[in-house]
Amino acid sequence: MKKIFPLQAPGKADPRVVESVKNEIRKYVKRERRKPMPEGFTWWNFKCRAGADRDAAVECALNDIGAAIDAVVNAGGTQVYLEVLAEPGHRPQGGSPTSEG
Repeated sequence: MKKIFPLQAPGKADPRVVESVKNEIRKYVKRERRKPMPEGFTWWNFKCRAGADRDAAVECALNDIGAAIDAVVNAGGTQVYLEVLAEPGHRPQGGSPTSEG
């Protein structure tokens, strides 16, 4: 998913709009994790980038997407660019990684 989300909507409180953006990201991640794994892979890795626009977007962990959205909101941004791409990978030894959510 590569998308620019508006952080303000007419008739809606700004915190509600921000929460709906975060919820859409959570739903996307759940949907991607339900897809069948390609042969030989055990885990979905997510490559994430977030920022005020495409050029200002920086890489971040999946768990840090919410904080990145909040940073754009606190900086006074009216939109946020999010890029969350799923790619097959291998589960690290010792359980699930904390940075992959």
